[in-house]
Amino acid sequence: MSLRPTLRLAAMASRRCCSLASTRLASTATVPKYKEITHPDIMPGSSKSQSLIDSTSPYMVTTYSRPPIVFTKASGSLIWDAAGREYLDFTGGIAVNSLGHNDPQLCAIMADQATTLTHCSNLYYNSWVGELSKKLVGLTREKGGMHDAAQVFVCNSGSEANEAGIKFARKVGKVVDPSGQKVEIVSFRNAFHGRTMGSLSATPNPKYQEPFAPMVPGFRVGELNDVAGIDGLVTERTCSVIVEPIQGEGGVTPAEDEFLVRLARRCREVGALLHYDEIQCGLGRTGQFWAHGHLPKEAHPDILTTAKALGNGFPIGATIINERVGEKIKVGDHGTTFGGNPLACRLACNIVERLGDEKLLEGVKRKEKIFRETFERWRGEWPELVKEVRGKGLILGLQLSEDPAGIVKAARERGLLVITAGTNTLRFVPALTIEEGQIKEGLEKLENAIRATRE
Repeated sequence: MSLRPTLRLAAMASRRCCSLASTRLASTATVPKYKEITHPDIMPGSSKSQSLIDSTSPYMVTTYSRPPIVFTKASGSLIWDAAGREYLDFTGGIAVNSLGHNDPQLCAIMADQATTLTHCSNLYYNSWVGELSKKLVGLTREKGGMHDAAQVFVCNSGSEANEAGIKFARKVGKVVDPSGQKVEIVSFRNAFHGRTMGSLSATPNPKYQEPFAPMVPGFRVGELNDVAGIDGLVTERTCSVIVEPIQGEGGVTPAEDEFLVRLARRCREVGALLHYDEIQCGLGRTGQFWAHGHLPKEAHPDILTTAKALGNGFPIGATIINERVGEKIKVGDHGTTFGGNPLACRLACNIVERLGDEKLLEGVKRKEKIFRETFERWRGEWPELVKEVRGKGLILGLQLSEDPAGIVKAARERGLLVITAGTNTLRFVPALTIEEGQIKEGLEKLENAIRATRE
């Protein structure tokens, strides 16, 4: 049998393959980069993520709407899904992973403490809960925050920290005014303080409150930054005012310095406590240890709550109080089974020291500039879309004129995780340790996502 026909057919096939390959390359070369989708939510063929979701989601309470991706590992500001695809993380676990994912120091501490002591209950002292309390009080004063910080209640989450603050305020009000009239708590529209019934009652959003109404009685709602309305809002019946120096979930909206100073003065006038919720904006996120640290002492709080970054992904929260509050809280007034466990507290001791490092804080301010410069350029390019930039440090909000859900999806499908807040606001709360090159890379991905959704 002659080999010539076979060789001829092989040569023709080879030319055809080369021709097709050239066509594909030419075609790819003509596709604008911003249209390239590298991380489609739904992968063609078999999807390990989808298989995992299908096999487990029927057993999960559906309190969240999630994209069809399962994340399996992470490091620093990178996170990988079940298919091995790498994403840049601009969410920081919703302002939680301030030292990045899987920080080596924290991993080593966790492993060591897990073989030593993880839990013994609050019926006994352990060697780390007191150490954390001491560090929080000391660093808070040293870094220019709450100048009269005195004591700490350690719990498991931000909601629990705020719940403790609300209960402490009610107790103080009852002691100060035995008639029982000083029980009102003031919060502000678009605030978010948690999901427990007390903290939810201070979160005046119908979406969150209506399914669980009636709320705990005694809560009043004011308008953030309405200086003129403060006197009518905060009265002799007020036992506490709870406010976020920067509203996170509410759209990354800062409370103005003038407003916080006047609010603090009014609290002193009527004998009410001032409670700053820095669960999202505190612990270095603004480029200073506490978001209120630049304010005069007269505007410092009586109660300061923190969580999120305090554990860098491990559940912990804390309520810091001054003597004015502490002297009125007695044994049995409040409690927690898991709060103050030695594993969480040992981790937090390491975390708060590192988040107070001046080099890290200066880095936050430097990284903010990279975001802002890009956002301002976008405002010039898309004035009909990009309306305002809000926030400070690495808690920033990009106010858009439309729902950014499509942009969020397009960014994810290009390997970037970004989240929203408030109404039509893109929120940026990455790890404080994110590299400047990663910020630029992520912003390029986001710009491509925006371009893809504008056509």
